[in-house]
Amino acid sequence: MKHCGTQRLETDRLILRRFVIEDAEAMYQNWASDAEVTKYLTWPTHTNLGVSQYVIKDWINAYSDEQFYQWAIVLRENGDKPIGSIAVVDKKEKSSTVHIGYCIGRTWWHQGVMSEALKAVMDFLFDVVDANRIEARHDPRNPNSGSVMKKCGMQYEGTLRSSDWNNQGVCDACYYALLKSERCNSHELPSAHFCGRTNQEA
Repeated sequence: MKHCGTQRLETDRLILRRFVIEDAEAMYQNWASDAEVTKYLTWPTHTNLGVSQYVIKDWINAYSDEQFYQWAIVLRENGDKPIGSIAVVDKKEKSSTVHIGYCIGRTWWHQGVMSEALKAVMDFLFDVVDANRIEARHDPRNPNSGSVMKKCGMQYEGTLRSSDWNNQGVCDACYYALLKSERCNSHELPSAHFCGRTNQEA
């Protein structure tokens, strides 16, 4: 793959950009401190603002690595405050495979925001990074996450029983994926605009 690090992406409604330390309060307030948001995630609910600051500092340090991809999701009408995050959480170089994880604050559930963000990241990973396979997984008790994957064209590939772990304990994992050769250019979701190589963009 042709890694180039976390680049600024834009859609009609969204800006996907690198996190900055000033995002810690929005991260804490909008999603990371909400146990309902983190219910099926693999990282614990943030108990105070300091935890969010620590996590973002770690991400900022990692942006120097061109194989690190972690975006803040910003709704244009919400100013510059992030409402969620989306990232490449795993990758396999030999098969050009990337695995995506995401979360968003409860206020913005069921509005198509995460589907738009995921589609933008998938476009970037296929077109710029040259990934061949993009995959994601969800706990079957969290079907809305799977709906996001399906809306972005991913195909259900199967459920691995008791193969994963999240804040609910050991769980099944439903896997979805899309290959570069399976993309549909006429997909209903808007395409992303790749804004090129950037630094600490706000």
